[in-house]
Amino acid sequence: MVSELPLVEARNLTKIYPARGSTAEFHAVDGIDFEVQRGEAFGLLGPNGAGKSTTMRMIAATSPISGGSLRVLGMDPTKQGPEIRARLGVVTQDDCLDNELTVRENLHIYGRYFSLPRAVIRERANRLLDFAQLQEKAGDQVETLSGGMRRRLTIARSLINEPEILLLDEPTTGLDPQARHILWDRLFRLKQEGVTLILTTHYMDEAEQLCDRLVVVDHGRIVAQGSPRELINRYATREVLELRFHLDERDTAAEKLQTSTLVTGGTDTDGRVEILPDRVLVYATDGEAALSAVHAMSLTPLTALVRRATLEDVFLKLTGRSLIE
Repeated sequence: MVSELPLVEARNLTKIYPARGSTAEFHAVDGIDFEVQRGEAFGLLGPNGAGKSTTMRMIAATSPISGGSLRVLGMDPTKQGPEIRARLGVVTQDDCLDNELTVRENLHIYGRYFSLPRAVIRERANRLLDFAQLQEKAGDQVETLSGGMRRRLTIARSLINEPEILLLDEPTTGLDPQARHILWDRLFRLKQEGVTLILTTHYMDEAEQLCDRLVVVDHGRIVAQGSPRELINRYATREVLELRFHLDERDTAAEKLQTSTLVTGGTDTDGRVEILPDRVLVYATDGEAALSAVHAMSLTPLTALVRRATLEDVFLKLTGRSLIE
């Protein structure tokens, strides 16, 4: 049995912006390799400026590649851009909705861009309004919608052509927690229906919730890839102890922790302490045991929290900096 080809395949993919004036050329994407299989949710995780959105634009056939190779749906974006775009759904960071039109009119107008028959658009619009939980808002102007409703409408609109791949660039940025969870539910339902999702995010909880596989990118390069659980198991301890100290005690406490047995290996940790501007992180198999060791050093943090490791900790381990800066 012959295995199915990836829907997206990148090899040494590169995007270079030319030098301007005194500014040297900029490698936004610097030779990355990845594949996306049909039916999976694939994530590009990294801070702002890491090259995520640039990669998405190349996949969407709206920005030419500078080097390497890229195949999308078995086609070359350089030569077959219109054919690729007809089979994609795209959700950009900005909603780009028509504010003066109603919710339903936004769906109908977008459907006409794909030359769909009006009867087909009506049927799909009704189905998508149900999917996005916007039936009661169908006749309202877009400018009256909340941020979460606008994002749901943007996703519904991107599905009007029944795409094989849905590209989502920072889909929940700026939304409150409740709106984010509603949107996650809608995206999970799409995945259950067989839609392939490719999303960028700098929210580690979002990547853990939605992605089957992901790549962690920094400065245009892939620094790690795998499932969220694989990455956490590979690069982080089971638990993390978060400590906060008085400002006048923080530097002394941090120095004491860095030279303690927490780092030299005398306790149940991986010998790693991260000093962040607002807190100190101690990586340990047993966070409570690590906290007992901190107290035994006569250190009294303002707050102490034991939590499980996340993709944020993976990124800190790999790059020495936080995902959200």
